[in-house]
Parts: sequence; structure tokens; C-alpha cells
Amino acid sequence: MATLLRKVWESVSARSSSTSHSPLQLTSSSATSSDSSLGPCFDSIPLDILLQILRLVGPKDAIKLGCVSRAWRSLVSDNRLWIYFLQYYQGHDDPWDSVFFAELNLRTFPSRTGELSFMRIYGQRAQVSGSVIIDGGSGYCKFGWSKYACPSGRSATFLEFGNIESPMYARLRHFFGTIYSRMQVKPSTQPIVLSIPICHYDDTDSAKASRRQLKDAIHTVLFDMNVPAVCAVNQATLALFAARRTSGIVVNIGFQVTSVVPILNGKVMRKVGVEVIGLGALKLTGYLKELMQQNNINFESLYTVRTLKENLCYVAADYKTELSKDTRASMEVPAMDWFTLSKERFQTGEILFQPRIGGVRAMGLHQAVALCMDHCHAAELTCDDTWFKTIVLSGGTACLPGLAERLEKELHETLSPSLANGLRVIPPPHGPDTAWFGAKFISNLSTFPGTWCIRKKQFRRKSRANIMW
Repeated sequence: MATLLRKVWESVSARSSSTSHSPLQLTSSSATSSDSSLGPCFDSIPLDILLQILRLVGPKDAIKLGCVSRAWRSLVSDNRLWIYFLQYYQGHDDPWDSVFFAELNLRTFPSRTGELSFMRIYGQRAQVSGSVIIDGGSGYCKFGWSKYACPSGRSATFLEFGNIESPMYARLRHFFGTIYSRMQVKPSTQPIVLSIPICHYDDTDSAKASRRQLKDAIHTVLFDMNVPAVCAVNQATLALFAARRTSGIVVNIGFQVTSVVPILNGKVMRKVGVEVIGLGALKLTGYLKELMQQNNINFESLYTVRTLKENLCYVAADYKTELSKDTRASMEVPAMDWFTLSKERFQTGEILFQPRIGGVRAMGLHQAVALCMDHCHAAELTCDDTWFKTIVLSGGTACLPGLAERLEKELHETLSPSLANGLRVIPPPHGPDTAWFGAKFISNLSTFPGTWCIRKKQFRRKSRANIMW
């Protein structure tokens, strides 16, 4: 192998010394007949062996070898080689299947292109400097650097990021300023990718105006802080991307409400209908608190209750059957005490399917999803119904063990056989950080920031046009 590599480099050196112009500028008209040959030492070697040699050489030197001749250039540009480099030479740990999904479906989203050149994609991804990612919400915020494996910080939004009664601009300025300070990053240095909540779920003129007002306020604050480019995408779409899908239904269990969002080709289908249930993570925590008080389990704070919910609670496959089982489990809450829960473990999550046992007058989760699917079917947006039969869960509470299986079971019992056929419920692909990882897919794209971002001049020009109109 060492001899082969030495002969490759001898070939490169000989070619470099025999030409006075840049090899990258060679065209087919200037190539000689020898360009179709790899050289006498290599023509008889199987292609797969040569690709193995190139893997050992590495991406930078492989590019240099592509300058020797058309034959070497053709070999070096083999997609299999650059898929290998994308897997092992990236500089960050994006799994290959995530890279492939993002580059195939999102790089020129929503349009499509022909066959991808992964050599070009590798080079472009290597030049993407990264961005700040902020997945905010009414409950908790996750933030970090796009090149990191996971968010570098988490904070309780409702406790730390401003008074809800203060003006929106001041609140947002404090919110973003706090995050940049904690990350020790200057706003002017990198683009930002952030999630925006699914708010005002109907499609009335007033709802559209409210959504536009929130988005404009976010852009105004960030550009006033000298952020060079802003990419704002709703949380449900980001969660869908994290599941490597561009179409489906996202069930986002938020801090205060649960949203059931139909998305087709990356766009929220508001005209089809976004279903909203008036319970979320806060209600489940509050219900567990009530159950613990009824059973004389003493605790000092809601933090204790939330910790127990996240570590001991689950969703029963069959609620009535679970009531007859011994479901006791214990854990120690740091700096607190040992706690033992029994039926509270599955009764807490049951209010998602039977809200009335928790004092909430609302549809069950399965009923809201079934209604959304019925609306998608009736809308006939595509020639088949497969696009809305993938249901992706997101949010911290959506990580409760057993939730995806229970929802899928309830939907099969609720829907007609034709609608239930092929249905699949996917748990949060990256746990509570699912939307953050969807933003990471976007910010590491070979074409980022590209058309995903808006810059200050574009925003100001658009704002002036709106005012004039």
C-alpha cells in the first residue's frame, strides 16, 4: 500500500512539473489522450481498491490527485468516496443519514435538483462557519453553537427572560441579550437560527397580523443587535426536519398547550387546520402535584414534582389494566429526599387522553390528531394520503415512555381502516431538544445561509415596502 501511495505522488509531481498552468483550469480540449488513463501502475487495479487508497489519502490530498488527469478527476469525484469523507472527516458529528437527508431535501428547499455531487457538498460544508441556534418557548429555552453535538445551555424562559407585562421589544431584547451573554458570543459574528412558536393557530386576518407582528419584532431586535442574518422557522417544522421528514403531522406538547400541526413540504397547512388542546407540560406537572398531595407525599417545590414526572412517569398502554398492577417505583431527588410513586406514575400522562380526569374540558390527544388527519384527507392536497400518516412527537413531555405506542394504538381504534393503514407515530427523535436539532440540520447545510436567512437590508427593504403599501 505504501508503494502504491508513493507512486501516486510521483505521478502528481511529474504532472505538476510538466505543465505551466493550473491543473484546475484544464478543459477537455486541452487534455491529451493520456488523460483517459490512470497510469501504467494503476490501470490494472480494481476501482474499489483505488477508492480504498483515496480514503487513506484523505479529502485534501484526494482533491490534489484530481488535478492529475481526467481519469483521476473522474475517480476522485466518485460519490462513494465523498460519502465516506462526510462520515469521518466532517469535523463535527452529524450522522451520515442526517447529512444525506438535509442535503437531499433542504439545501434548495423546497425545489429539487438533479444528482448531487458530494465532493462539492463536502467542500461547501467545510466552509460553513456555523451559527447560533436558539430554540425558545414559553417554558424552556435551549441554545448553543451549531457545530456542537447538543445545546450548550438550557434556561427556564418564563422565569429568567423578562417580565411578560413589559413591551415585546424590550422583552425580546433582554431574552436574546441574555443568551448571547451566556454563550459569550458577539451577535455580529454569526448568523442565528431560531424557532418561533406555533401561535395564533387559525388563519384569520387578525391571526396572520399577530404572527407577522411577532416575526417582525424578532427580526427588528436581532438586526438592531447587528446580527448579520436571521433564519426563523416554526418549532413544528424544525421537529419534523429532525425526524428526517418534510411532510407529516407534528404533535408539539408545549409548556401550556399542545398543538397538532399538519405540514406539507415544509409548510404549515393552516387552511387545513392546526388543532390546539389547552393542556401542556405545566398542567401535567400540576396534576402530579395534586395526586401527590392526595396521597400525602410531601415535597418542597414544583422542581421536585417536575423531576419526578420526567424520571418516573409513563403512559400506560391500557389504563384500566394498569390500575390493577403494582407500579411502585422510587428515586432520590438531588438535595431533597427519596420519593416513591405508584399509580401517580401513569395517571399523570393519562390526562393527555382523558383530560377530564384532570379537570380540563378538551379533546383527548388521539381525538385531536384523528380530527387533523380527517381534515388532511378531506383537503385532497396530494394524490395520496401518505404525507400525513407520519406523526412526529416533540416537546419534553412527549418523551414520556409509552406515549407514542399509546397514541398509535388509540388512532388505530379511532380512525377508519383506510386512514389508519400505514400510520406511524415517531417519538421525539432527539428528546426535548428535537426542534434544536432540526435547526442544526439547516445551519450546517452546504448552502447555508442561502435562501434560508434574511439580512438587514432585505428586512428593511421589505418593511418599507409594507409601509408604502
